[in-house]
Amino acid sequence: MLKFNTYYDYENKNLETFAYESLVKEKESGEIGYYHLPKNSMDLLNELDNINYNFEKIAVIGIGGSSLGTKAIYRLLKSNYKNVKEIVFLENTDPIELKNHFSKIDKNNTLFLVISKSGTTIETISIFKAAIDYFKLDLSNDKIIVITDPASNLEKFADKYSIKVFNIPKNVGGRFSVFSAVGVVPLYLAGFDVKKVLKGADEFFESFFNKSEWHLIRKAAFLYERSRCYKMNVVFSYSSLLDEFNKWYVQLWGESLGKINKKGGRVGLTPIGLLGSIDQHSFLQLLIEGPRDKTVTFIKVKNFENSLKIPNISLPFLETTDFVNGYTFNELINAQCDATRESVVRSGIDVDEIVLEKLNEENVGMLLVYYELLTSAVGALFEINTYNQPGVEFGKKILKTKFNS
Repeated sequence: MLKFNTYYDYENKNLETFAYESLVKEKESGEIGYYHLPKNSMDLLNELDNINYNFEKIAVIGIGGSSLGTKAIYRLLKSNYKNVKEIVFLENTDPIELKNHFSKIDKNNTLFLVISKSGTTIETISIFKAAIDYFKLDLSNDKIIVITDPASNLEKFADKYSIKVFNIPKNVGGRFSVFSAVGVVPLYLAGFDVKKVLKGADEFFESFFNKSEWHLIRKAAFLYERSRCYKMNVVFSYSSLLDEFNKWYVQLWGESLGKINKKGGRVGLTPIGLLGSIDQHSFLQLLIEGPRDKTVTFIKVKNFENSLKIPNISLPFLETTDFVNGYTFNELINAQCDATRESVVRSGIDVDEIVLEKLNEENVGMLLVYYELLTSAVGALFEINTYNQPGVEFGKKILKTKFNS
């Protein structure tokens, strides 16, 4: 269960209705496919039951939308399981980090997943080539699975070597693909209860389109209308387990909303991901006394299901910290979140809050869908194509010239 609290007053029924109806049209048109993924991906689970490779580790070779969502769910839920397989994410072309990852992989007990929607992502294919060379992979016999668009060059390559392929729907963009084979395949094969994640995601979609999550639409309208003065959206997540979620949010928000709109204007909201209680010792000062150009969303976990306590120990000269003795760290981090949120609200900053009852599969599915829908709603109000990334493609074209000159 997720709870949503708002610490600002706002309502604009015309904008809200426009945003909601825009998303209904997107869903019904079939042009944007992520709305249907939780239901459609249930069929993948039966197919995955027939994968009979023996492996103890999964190496995901992918970047951006091909890894960030999976990484977020993996990080959020891993501590709930005792026997899930380790997933290693090979995503950065940093040679030192890549070599370090390779040195810790035994190819004989590793399943390699090569994920690229286009099939030609330069980072992904380059790392895959390096893995082939380093591990002396036998493409026809070693444990490799490819996840890509139908008929992509990567699928053609896989077919040549009889490598198992799972497809990403053509109408699903990479950063909206976590509930497709991109996330379902590695997480299910690692041992996570993906059915529950999909169930939570599907329930939130249904609740939203039944108009039971209107707070989301109202927030989208608020962010759009105030974007002239509030240029940044800060997500302040109070759990280290949300660190990879923050990175997923940054990509989703930045790549989707930073665009040139139909009128030629430049629009967007800069995403900033922070971790509490760590970043309240740095960024909080800027929030409270710096420029009034940010909105803040606090995310907290009500019940960590962990009873670790602060010992009832009094240390010489440090007695002023004794007021938290005997309390759990669960109580401490949530009190820190509440105190930080209150200080930001009292400073006149517009704030909202998302509370996860606990970190379970259904809640994680709901949280990711919430942000996908919020992104689409803000994009509709900006009158942009939320689902393309011409700026990224421009960078890719320049990269090619660096090696062809």
